[in-house]
Amino acid sequence: MRTLHSFGATPLNLRFCHSPNSVTSKLLPLPFLLPPPPTQFPSLPSSIPRSNSQRPSSLFSSGSVLRASMAASSAPSTETKPFSVLFVCLGNICRSPAAEGVFTDLVKKRGLDSNFEIDSAGTMDYHEGNQADPRMRAASKRRGIEIISISRPIRPSDFRDFDLVLAMDKRNREDILEAFNRWKFREPLPEDAYKKVKLMCSYCKRHEETEVPDPYYGGQQGFEKVLDLLEDACESLLDSILAENKII
Repeated sequence: MRTLHSFGATPLNLRFCHSPNSVTSKLLPLPFLLPPPPTQFPSLPSSIPRSNSQRPSSLFSSGSVLRASMAASSAPSTETKPFSVLFVCLGNICRSPAAEGVFTDLVKKRGLDSNFEIDSAGTMDYHEGNQADPRMRAASKRRGIEIISISRPIRPSDFRDFDLVLAMDKRNREDILEAFNRWKFREPLPEDAYKKVKLMCSYCKRHEETEVPDPYYGGQQGFEKVLDLLEDACESLLDSILAENKII
């Protein structure tokens, strides 16, 4: 049994007994000077083929190389970074992998795969490297949703790499924020990264629950309830992201 090396030496008391450890663990280009234009252009190397339609002098005329270079450097990039979402629960074997699966399925159905990066993690590493709970995978599969994620703990880089971090319950959120408050003194992290952390159920529209309950010790109905909440929240979550970030 091991704890996260990245987190503090004193673990928080755990809420669930199936989880023994909780995480509370260009240069801007300097202005450059161009040399004055030569009074006589160099002759074109003989290795470059010549044609009647392109004389050597046309390759160098009127500072065309400089203009082309400046145009290329000043042209705005049309590439858009995918919006990244991280779902987090305690052990990353029930709720957060299910949320990842539900949201991924929804995104694919809308043809938005290239617009999103989706992952999940846990606030402790006890199940690291394991597949999701077989009961959750079976319940999801009955709804046509496949869960393929492998458990991993949350890490400092997640606060840089992800645009939104969804905690399944209030304790998860507290653990995530406590970890952030320690990590930000060890390595450079965005000062406002804590604003990315939100509760999953804050996006629910058809349910009044404020937290996604841990189904680990319950029966089959518990896993179905989790999926009901996640399907509700993920639909609203996707609509919200699309509207706020103007993603078509």
